[in-house]
Amino acid sequence: MKRLAGYLTRILMFGSKAAVLLVGLTLAGQIPVTNVILGVTPAHAEEAAGPVITSIVVEGNQRIERDTVLSYMSAKIGNPYSPAEVDQSLKTLFATGLFADINTRFEDGKLIVSVVENPIINRVAYEGNSAIKEEDLNNEVQLKPRTIYTRAKVQADVTRIIELYRRGGRFAATVEPKVIRLPQNRVDLVFEINEGPKTRIASISFLGNKEFSDSKLREIISTSESAWWKFLSSSDNYDPDRLTYDRELLRRFYLSNGYADFRVVSAVADLSRDNSAFNITFTLEEGEIYKFGKIDVKTNLNKLNEKDLKDLVLTKDDEQYDASLIDKSVDALTYAAGAKGYAFARVRPRAKRDREKHLIDISYVITEGPRVYVERINITGNVRTLDRVIRRQMELVEGDAFNKVLLDKSEKNIRGLQYFSKVDVSQDPGSAKDRTIVNVNVQEQSTGSLSLSFGFSSVDSAILGVSLTERNFLGRGLQIGASVSLSRRQQLIQFQYTNPYFLDRDLVGGMDIFGTDTNYQDQASFDSRTTGFGLRFGFPLTDSSRILTRYQLRREEILNVNSTSPAILDAAGQETRSILGYDYYVDSRNDPIDPTKGWDLLFSQDFAGLGGTVKYVSTSVLIHGYYPIADDFVFTQRVDAGIIKGIGQNVRLNDRFFKGGSDFRGFKSGGMGPRDLITDDAVGSEAYAFATSEMSFPNGLPEALGIRTSMFVDYGFAGKVSYKPAGTNIQDKLAPRVSTGLSVNWKSPFGPVRLDFSKVLLDEPYDQREAFRFSAGTTF
Repeated sequence: MKRLAGYLTRILMFGSKAAVLLVGLTLAGQIPVTNVILGVTPAHAEEAAGPVITSIVVEGNQRIERDTVLSYMSAKIGNPYSPAEVDQSLKTLFATGLFADINTRFEDGKLIVSVVENPIINRVAYEGNSAIKEEDLNNEVQLKPRTIYTRAKVQADVTRIIELYRRGGRFAATVEPKVIRLPQNRVDLVFEINEGPKTRIASISFLGNKEFSDSKLREIISTSESAWWKFLSSSDNYDPDRLTYDRELLRRFYLSNGYADFRVVSAVADLSRDNSAFNITFTLEEGEIYKFGKIDVKTNLNKLNEKDLKDLVLTKDDEQYDASLIDKSVDALTYAAGAKGYAFARVRPRAKRDREKHLIDISYVITEGPRVYVERINITGNVRTLDRVIRRQMELVEGDAFNKVLLDKSEKNIRGLQYFSKVDVSQDPGSAKDRTIVNVNVQEQSTGSLSLSFGFSSVDSAILGVSLTERNFLGRGLQIGASVSLSRRQQLIQFQYTNPYFLDRDLVGGMDIFGTDTNYQDQASFDSRTTGFGLRFGFPLTDSSRILTRYQLRREEILNVNSTSPAILDAAGQETRSILGYDYYVDSRNDPIDPTKGWDLLFSQDFAGLGGTVKYVSTSVLIHGYYPIADDFVFTQRVDAGIIKGIGQNVRLNDRFFKGGSDFRGFKSGGMGPRDLITDDAVGSEAYAFATSEMSFPNGLPEALGIRTSMFVDYGFAGKVSYKPAGTNIQDKLAPRVSTGLSVNWKSPFGPVRLDFSKVLLDEPYDQREAFRFSAGTTF
């Protein structure tokens, strides 16, 4: 026992000394604490963690520096070698897209990384593309010259190109990428494209429609069935986005015809087995027809009168339900409230539906609404037009109280510039609840052209024109133009310059230089030559009216007289005219390009006599009124009148009005009004008053053809000649004339075509009739 106790005592003494030594070494940093705790010696610790990486060698790199490779790796020199850490480094390097292949090996403390770099793209080319320009394809793909080639990006670009062709209606298109290897690890990338035929619309059918036929509904939607005459149209190409739009068009159509419960259950496009055509089927649920029930307007705003506001409401009791009338009524009430000073007025139509009686009560509630101010106006898409050209059309500026009416008017102003093919005005929430951001997105369109034009008319025969025009010069909104026009009747050369915002204000300044030769041989047996220049200056009076003042100095000559009439012979020779005039213009049309509602008026006066040899005062007025009758039915009323009076002298022959032709259909140009019966020469009128009543109506032809028809009645008079020299037999009766007929306008792929078929109902025996008038032209 004693020997055993001594043995244990020696062991404890040795253990205590060893513990003291280990603690000392640990504090000195020679042995990690974890090794001490786990009882692992330094030799055993190195064996457990793996060998240390003493160096990292990168092989195979050409363009990419060694340090760049190391920066992406988590494995570092001095770290223990760990397969998991090396594997993570490989994943990180592959994720950069710089390498096609990477391998690693560990030898004698060296971590060797072998890489194969992805090549650099030298050129991207396309073969077989004709329907889509190379420029458009380049904008779509992400791989560009001098970028790194990867298979993933190539496949992504193939998908993008195929999608681009599908949007254009070519669902059979295929794309095969080819790689041509070049020295220095470069490649040419070639996309071989097989466009295939356009995927047409074989049929469009509807299920569930009871009230409206398939043919009627096909007229409503924008997608159309393929036909031979639609070779210049894209509406018969399948487009998923257009199909979505068609669902909305159907919904609007049914809602405007009383079907308040209508919905499109589905719209399915089935592709034929040969991928050549789609068969589209719309499944509809029409529901029942509703009528408007009780209609009222409620407001607690002091300046608004509920009875007066109700007169503005287009929805009427017991009339067929029409959702579009609700939107128009909201706009009318919003505008009326804004006009009374309530810029933040909010109109909310509240509907109460009676499904048993099929009635919908509408209550328009007008409240003050939260005050909102314009925080910022963002303008995008104007790559050429300066911001200030667009901003000066805005009725709102930053800091103004937001007004929906003024915003809509701003959009109308920008569209009226005709600089952009698309104008989209939207709103986003601002930095606070009482702030809003107005976004104006535009898409530029060509505003300049160098064009040759050719046309034919029953009056001028062949017409050849060359013109250079630019409506947005330097993106500043300046308008310049030079043109030359040659026809049997008239030769014209003209230069025009207009600054619609002269001195950076809402003022118009311009200059004209012109020269014309006009053949009046068929009407009055003489030719006229005019040369001169003019200055223009205009300014707005109100939001819808303007004044344009002008001055012209011109020399006019009557020559090549082939008449024995003293009225013509006395006018031969040169005269100088110094003319000061003005135009007063008012425009309240709903659309400056294609109006269907509203009116415009042009009142003009010219005073000759501020120098020159001719003195007179001339006055004219032109009025148009547009009245929507029903869908696609628009009634247009036109009034055109004028009078000229000499100041201390007779009115010269070429200052009179020679009317007819397009001014008054059914009569030849210059074919109505005073005439010398001895020589059968027109001598012009000193007064006229015409009116036209015209109704445009649908003709049953597909809208894609662009053919518009209208019935017209022209009526009025022209006459009054103050000077009738001896030896003439001038007939001058201020007698009424009336004609009626059919007008056909076709926006053909080759240019505008117009046909006028006329029948004179009332005229004078000496007038010259014209039953048919034709004109056509094109620009190329």
